[in-house]
Amino acid sequence: MAGYEPEPGHEPDVAARAAEPRAPAPAGVGTAAGSASQGPVPDPGGGPAPASSPESGLPGGGFRAPFPSAGLPTVAEALQRILAAAGRPPLATEEVPLAVALGRVLAKPVYAPEDVPGFHRSTVDGYAVRSQDLRGVEPGRPARLQVAGRVLAGQPAQVTVEPGQAVAVPTGGMLPPGADCVVMFEHTTREGPWLLVHRFAGPGDNVIARGEDAAAGLALLPAGRRLGPAELGALAGAGVTRLAVARGPRVALLLTGDEVVPPGQVPAPGQIRDINGVALTAALRQDGAEPLDPVYVPDEPDAFRQALGAALAAADLVLISGGSSVGERDLTAELAAELEPPGVILHGIALKPGKPTLFAMAGRKPVFGLPGNPVSALVVYRLLVRPLIQRWLGLAPEPGPGPRIRARLETALRRPPGREEYVPVALIWRGGEYGARPQPRKSGLISALTGAQGLVHLPLEIEGLPAGAEVEVIPW
Repeated sequence: MAGYEPEPGHEPDVAARAAEPRAPAPAGVGTAAGSASQGPVPDPGGGPAPASSPESGLPGGGFRAPFPSAGLPTVAEALQRILAAAGRPPLATEEVPLAVALGRVLAKPVYAPEDVPGFHRSTVDGYAVRSQDLRGVEPGRPARLQVAGRVLAGQPAQVTVEPGQAVAVPTGGMLPPGADCVVMFEHTTREGPWLLVHRFAGPGDNVIARGEDAAAGLALLPAGRRLGPAELGALAGAGVTRLAVARGPRVALLLTGDEVVPPGQVPAPGQIRDINGVALTAALRQDGAEPLDPVYVPDEPDAFRQALGAALAAADLVLISGGSSVGERDLTAELAAELEPPGVILHGIALKPGKPTLFAMAGRKPVFGLPGNPVSALVVYRLLVRPLIQRWLGLAPEPGPGPRIRARLETALRRPPGREEYVPVALIWRGGEYGARPQPRKSGLISALTGAQGLVHLPLEIEGLPAGAEVEVIPW
């Protein structure tokens, strides 16, 4: 395996690396001219490369040098680079029935095919009247009107309101001709065939006019809107039953490491069950992507190359879990250096958790190297992968920072030097406000996943936050 994979700004001479031999890459991976090799490279300080052990290809057979902390991009800077490099590929659209459109993103605006509602309708149980017949009504001086009939729910009005008359109507019932308002049942009393109205109602009171909700031909929803229950209900009310939506990007997920086994397999000593494959697949589905079945990749270069080539051929985007850090057998950085141009865009972010994150472009296909630790992987997904998927789906950008929950920090937090941090917190309701309780900050702990409802951001501008500070929690 190659030596230390340098950070942006610390690369060794490209021409020298290009001249070194390397194993051929499979179709879909590509070997860009001038891309990084797998041979020895100078150390970050610029000195000569030390001898490599035959077993690992690393100096002395140990771990690669750690990432330098200086010069790494912030999360905002990394996201800007990622979105600029990935662009907006034209994903296909598809037409789906309303019943299965929940969570999908509209690819085109939807226009009302008819007026909604299609008739003037009452919003209350009461009596349809002419407002001019209620002039002078005040406490102790009711209007006296003759009840001329009633309108049945779901039926057209069969009676016209003449001067001095009232017609009973149910909530949602059609306003009969001649009436211009409805007085609530509670504001009337009956005396045989007569109705006493004790409160004035003006034109349009307690009435939804025809087309007031949506006039025929006007836009009901814009392109880029994610469809929730309210949107689907509004479309159903307008008679829209089929929708053009964006096809979610197909995402390949490679899970690296000899120690990772599927959840249903009993792990041998030294092995662990896969967490990231299940968690990231769920996150992708929740965000509207189409995840392919996870592929388990051993720590062997040729097998990894083959799996990466197959993933690039099958998917629009590739997520690699693990293999981007400084471990002896981490291969993601090396194989990313073999991708077709433009290749590696960034490797390393001034972030905790998630410092060794890698992002590359294989032609027009993005490749993320996510940390192997579950908390780190989900934090990086939330901060960097989700925004890319949202852009590709055509989702309208959220105004401002997006939804936040105000809470009171239960314990003090201190930011690690040189890195911003996103701390998982549990939200505890007490005394009329939320408390934010930091979860265990070891990125491999499952309890930090299940106990947290969101993240508290510690930016580079502050050293930490005291207990009792008011914070904004970013929902998962």
